[in-house]
Amino acid sequence: MQPRLKQFQQTLPEEPSSRKPDECVVEIWLALLGHRWNALLLWHLKVGAMRNRELMEALPHISPKVLAERLDTLCNAGLVTRVVEASFPRSVTYLLTPRGRDLLAVLDQLDIWARSEPLSSGLA
Repeated sequence: MQPRLKQFQQTLPEEPSSRKPDECVVEIWLALLGHRWNALLLWHLKVGAMRNRELMEALPHISPKVLAERLDTLCNAGLVTRVVEASFPRSVTYLLTPRGRDLLAVLDQLDIWARSEPLSSGLA
């Protein structure tokens, strides 16, 4: 198992099932994407590098603390890179890694699939 994936796996809450988390890596990745804001952050980063303030504007209901936590989780999972530029004032940007861009292709397909037939009103 990849070290970053294993590190992320350790941050997940305990599994209710008797199955060990490393038995299904898809389940681990779905748990990562299922955390509120993670998939949306990846979606917004597909346009390119963004600063913290730009991400706050794109997701107005996220708190600064939660944004920092989610970005840290995505960085630890190897999906996002944090770039600190040696300037004054300090400039920090976030961008997708190649692995993050690969995952975005999967999310694009999910978007196409979801738009093909809307959810029934009882489930939304």
